[in-house]
Amino acid sequence: MTRIFAAATLLAMSSGALSAETFQADVWADNWFEMRINGETVAEDSVPASTERSFNAESFSFDADRPFVIGVVAMDYRQDDTGLEYIGTDRQQMGDGGLILQIRDAAGEMVAVSDADWQCRVIHTAPLDKSCAAEETPVAGSAPCGFEAEDEPVGWDHAGFDASGWTAASVYSEEEVGPKEGYDEIDWAEEAALIWGPDLEQSNTLLCRLSVK
Repeated sequence: MTRIFAAATLLAMSSGALSAETFQADVWADNWFEMRINGETVAEDSVPASTERSFNAESFSFDADRPFVIGVVAMDYRQDDTGLEYIGTDRQQMGDGGLILQIRDAAGEMVAVSDADWQCRVIHTAPLDKSCAAEETPVAGSAPCGFEAEDEPVGWDHAGFDASGWTAASVYSEEEVGPKEGYDEIDWAEEAALIWGPDLEQSNTLLCRLSVK
């Protein structure tokens, strides 16, 4: 009986593993992203988030069973909590972000794209006053360079998480985002849009999720 049970369990596990689909994803982010499926990381931008100019695209595959939840952490480069970059130089400024992605199944059918259907939450906003960019010595947390930051909510990238209080992703044009290196290397679907938080400059880190049925 033990052997039969063990064999049946192994067969069930093998069948479950064989039923998983393979998906192909393309992601471009300014500056950095991490993608999770049901809370498990399946890809991360190969260029660290601490890199000032990182505009590469990433293409990768992952296996998953439908339905599943896509969770993306997207982050624009910032030198510190002021939200600024090139601090102390004549190029001191607020950075601006942008994210676009698309996911196809093994048959080449599109199953997910970045658009206003995604639910997002900004977990780092800075500077709260844009005049901070003109400060000679900007100090994070001191006016006008205040900031807001929070930790990732527990379970936000899993099914069953209540994201009803999250806002829809904001959609931007290519002219507004100005996508750079890597963006033109991908043949983006017409329905795939550039998304970000409510402000391209002040929204520095955001969490975005989508359920794929």
